[in-house]
Amino acid sequence: MTSVPASTAPGDFVHPALFYQGQADYLAGVGGFVRAALAADEPVLVAVPGPRLDALRDSLGVDAAGVTWTDMTQLGRNPGRILAALQEFTDRQEGRPARIVGEPIWPGRSQAEVQEATRHEALINTAFAGRQATVLCPYDVLGLTAAVVSDARRTHPTVIVEDKNLLSPEYADASVVCADCDSPLPESDGGVPRFAYTSGGLGEVRAYTEAWARGTALSAARRGDLILAVSEAAANSLAHGGGNGSLRLWSTGAGGVVAEIRDAGHLADPLAGRRRPALASVNGGRGLWLIHQLCDLVETRASDSGLTLRMHMTCS
Repeated sequence: MTSVPASTAPGDFVHPALFYQGQADYLAGVGGFVRAALAADEPVLVAVPGPRLDALRDSLGVDAAGVTWTDMTQLGRNPGRILAALQEFTDRQEGRPARIVGEPIWPGRSQAEVQEATRHEALINTAFAGRQATVLCPYDVLGLTAAVVSDARRTHPTVIVEDKNLLSPEYADASVVCADCDSPLPESDGGVPRFAYTSGGLGEVRAYTEAWARGTALSAARRGDLILAVSEAAANSLAHGGGNGSLRLWSTGAGGVVAEIRDAGHLADPLAGRRRPALASVNGGRGLWLIHQLCDLVETRASDSGLTLRMHMTCS
């Protein structure tokens, strides 16, 4: 089997997609990558969906103890959380080359989750530029749609297909992929009232959200999370979105809720909220980072008229 390429020089970032067919193919490709990292005495993080995680751990046997394991269905429930965790793992290695397996898209993901995970895959190339690291991303070509596999070719400089490591001619700059991810959001079912707010109205936003949330299936703790996420988003509108904005709230058929903030702002840094801001940072970003930690999915849409932030939260 062809070995998966890995970073070999300072500042060298490698980001291949591994297209696998079935579990045997998966264990051979991903397992070989992990074993090579362990043989080279390099730190390795494996963040894949639970069933794959268990199969890999079993196949590695005693070597599994040398791996940092993370269930991607928990870490990546909101794709906007993944990048910070990968960067923090790399930062902890203090200059040693790191190897990571990250599988952010798997069969059963919703279209909204897939779109934000695709945005994440593109932004990895920006966030890790200049870092000595390798991030291998497995894709289940039998279980995923052709569109998802096609997007993987756009977000990865190289792809591994049938033991061959190939340059991807479809690879595109992160800005191009992210612009394509800014397709219009689907409208909610039925009419949803819009609550407008302006400078000095943050308390009214909180009160409006709290009153509405009491009529949902959210637990008290999750209602608190929703109020905090909406408050942070509205505060960003007032500080960076022209001093005003609007809020819409609605429930989903599965018992979850959606909160949408619209304003005239623009997201100058596409990585904002996807990496933990330093305590001494003067560039902000803490509010959006907190929103990503609180919500199960965050959809962002940038347009000439402004920014839309759609925050999803489930009952559990």
